[in-house]
Amino acid sequence: MHPALAADLDRFDQLLDAARARAVAALGALAERPVAAPAPRAPGPYEPLPERGAGGAAALARFGERWEPGLSGSAGPRYLGFVTGGATPAALAGDWLVGAYDQNVVAAGDSAATDLERETVGWLRELFGLGPEHAGAFVSGATMSNAAGLAVAREWLGEQLGVSVADAGVGALGEVAVLSGAAHSSVPKALSVLGLGRGALRELPLLPGREAVDVDSLAAALAELGGRPAIVVANSGTVNTVDFDDLRAVAALRERFPFWLHVDAAFGAFAALSPEHAHLVAGLDSADSVCVDLHKWLNVPYDAAVQFTRRRDLQVRVFRNAAAYMAQPGDDPDFVHLTPENSRRLRALPAWLTLAAYGREGHREVVERNAALARRFGERVEDAGALRLLAPVRLNVVCFTTAQEPTAERVAAVAERAAAGGEVVVTPTVYGGTHGLRAAFSNWRTETGDVDRAVAALVAAARGV
Repeated sequence: MHPALAADLDRFDQLLDAARARAVAALGALAERPVAAPAPRAPGPYEPLPERGAGGAAALARFGERWEPGLSGSAGPRYLGFVTGGATPAALAGDWLVGAYDQNVVAAGDSAATDLERETVGWLRELFGLGPEHAGAFVSGATMSNAAGLAVAREWLGEQLGVSVADAGVGALGEVAVLSGAAHSSVPKALSVLGLGRGALRELPLLPGREAVDVDSLAAALAELGGRPAIVVANSGTVNTVDFDDLRAVAALRERFPFWLHVDAAFGAFAALSPEHAHLVAGLDSADSVCVDLHKWLNVPYDAAVQFTRRRDLQVRVFRNAAAYMAQPGDDPDFVHLTPENSRRLRALPAWLTLAAYGREGHREVVERNAALARRFGERVEDAGALRLLAPVRLNVVCFTTAQEPTAERVAAVAERAAAGGEVVVTPTVYGGTHGLRAAFSNWRTETGDVDRAVAALVAAARGV
């Protein structure tokens, strides 16, 4: 054994204690850590690969000197960019154990890890109000969850036309129509990866002043296909205004037209936890496939998402791994036959631990508190004078802009000034042709004081540009 490896093995507990101390210090200061790193780039030229190495303790110290200062406070309470969660205490503990046990959750037989994932998927299915016919598996994020769901949809299209795309290739389908109102950017990316092409996505009219699809326009577009099967991507929680398609109305169109219904509910699915907002996801169970991101509102560490589908048989047809050393799929197929990955970490453990630790009630409290904080943020924006709302606050994202001259440059300058002060990070967008900003609330740490600090920093930045 290499001397440095042998020495670290002898002092393994000390090395892990040092890492623990560094993590505890970072987490203890997270609430006041600059939300955006003051020096987010490499401190000087990239260093060459060490020839001998310095051992774990020295490498950890070097990380602290060279790289740790450039890490952002994105796990903290005032990082409101994108839709970014944090990591609950139980979820973080679970993530550490994922590395320690280092399970490859590919196949059953020598580990209970696969059953742990199945139990976790069952809990999540229950959490989101999906029925037992929805089978699921963990993937890396919403992009991969959407890609997996659309891959199964692609196979369903082939089934309708009497071919297997998994065997014959996407060329056997001919022209494909993918219909959606306000599809997330991961959808055309997935269509590109799947060989269907970004051009297959047909954007449909939205309801006036909304990001929800006009169901009558969807019906008309399906009718124009003349009975040819299609894919419909519905949205449960758009990124700008957290708008929701009417899933029951969309699903009802299947009585007249043949289509696969995929629902992108990356964070909107969590509305199911709140009695006040659960109506927004009514009809989610009718979907053929569903995308839910977990490192958003479940507050587990990156990376983790789950995908569900009613047609696990088609999912197996797409992702089946034919190898002599792998058991072939049966009634309860191994995960190697269900996702693009042959090797995969035990992503389910942090989710299992946070669900076991805090239950439905604890996670409902986070959802409802975040929604209340978003409303408070919106009220403060309306009262500020220097800012104005671009859309109503429906759930957990606030879409707003400057009260005067909302040019791309001016809006970007507001975000940059606020981030430079270390108080808040928000992300830019364009809504209704107007340049604006988004503040997304999904972190379990965020409280009222964080909202007030964030709005104050943004107002000051808007008055200074």
